Amino acid sequence: MAPGPGSVPGVGGGCGKADPLVSLLCLPDPLWLLQNVPHKTTLPEGIRVGTVLRIRGLVPDKAGRFYVNLLCSEEPGSDAALHFNPRLDESTVVFNTLERGTWGAEERGSGIPFQRGQPFDVLLIATEEGFKAVIADSEYHHFRYRIPPGRVRALEVGGDLQLELVKIF
Repeated sequence: MAPGPGSVPGVGGGCGKADPLVSLLCLPDPLWLLQNVPHKTTLPEGIRVGTVLRIRGLVPDKAGRFYVNLLCSEEPGSDAALHFNPRLDESTVVFNTLERGTWGAEERGSGIPFQRGQPFDVLLIATEEGFKAVIADSEYHHFRYRIPPGRVRALEVGGDLQLELVKIF
């Protein structure tokens, strides 16, 4: 039998029951999806060569910019070993570092592999030399380390996006 209106496949109880999560999932227009950033994940072990960070989401129709920061602590103003910043309003993707409150020289990828209203899947892979950004199964840019990856302690995602998944492996 097909699920009825207001029920969530794979979740027992359906909408209107006592489980608040099920009630959130059953909202007709789930505004909470638009409010899931900024998102921060602690990385107590840091990052080492071979670590893969996967970020999957959706670029909203009116998006301007979003970012992924690999931070050296969870304190405000922390150094950022990587600032990955798709700028749909400028049709570019900026890569940079923030060290002792000062931005380094910007690097820009070739073109803009993100489109408003479309999902995206980004892999940031720690290699021997730097962070390799893979977007839609294609290598997009290799950003050489300016800050050792072992100093990274948090991943932060924010800006104009609907975040679907952050996975570290």
